[in-house]
Amino acid sequence: MAVAQPIEPHAVGVATRLNWLRAGVLGANDGIVSVAGIVVGVAAATSNSTAILTAGVAGLAAGAVSMALGEYVSVSTQRDSERALLEVERRELEEQPEAELAELAAIYRAKGLSAATAQAVAEELTARDAFTAHAEAELGIDPDELTNPLHAALSSALSFTLGALLPLLAILTPQAIRVPLTMGAVLAALALTGAVGARLGQAPVARATVRVLAGGALAMSTTYVIGHLVGVAV
Repeated sequence: MAVAQPIEPHAVGVATRLNWLRAGVLGANDGIVSVAGIVVGVAAATSNSTAILTAGVAGLAAGAVSMALGEYVSVSTQRDSERALLEVERRELEEQPEAELAELAAIYRAKGLSAATAQAVAEELTARDAFTAHAEAELGIDPDELTNPLHAALSSALSFTLGALLPLLAILTPQAIRVPLTMGAVLAALALTGAVGARLGQAPVARATVRVLAGGALAMSTTYVIGHLVGVAV
């Protein structure tokens, strides 16, 4: 006799964790590219380690703050919109429960259930937790898993900072090898983050990795040329 399998974790919870992890990988990728571009550009203009370090730290701080503020505003706006939609749904359930029940049954009929089964599912879910059932089916929102703007901001700033530390530390190596070493370390890290991000997003790994590497190489090459030209001119 077949043994019953344990219930899988809630799909929305798994998706949320994957989204957070993917956002962290992208934040680290931004930190790597942004600070690498700054320190490589400055290193092309001057061999002064203090100037390079100062520029890199300033870029790290500015980037982390910018990422955190952007994420906080974005997630706050999304959360406010979700709360507004949930409030409308709550009010509709209070004012017209029969119409909402019929709407829920129609959603499940549209998914392929027979009319009788869809009605039974709608009634059972409504009896258990009408608000959550309607929020998930109609809006695609889990009322218990709204994103926290502060958590999102801190996560974004942390991932950016961790990514930025790689080029910042690599550029402090001896002058003769600092630029090629930094570029090599950055490209290796970008290949890793590109592959991980593609895996999490279920996208082709090779294509995503090449795209990230090309972008990083272009960014560093551009800032190096600009830094060299400015350094010579000044």
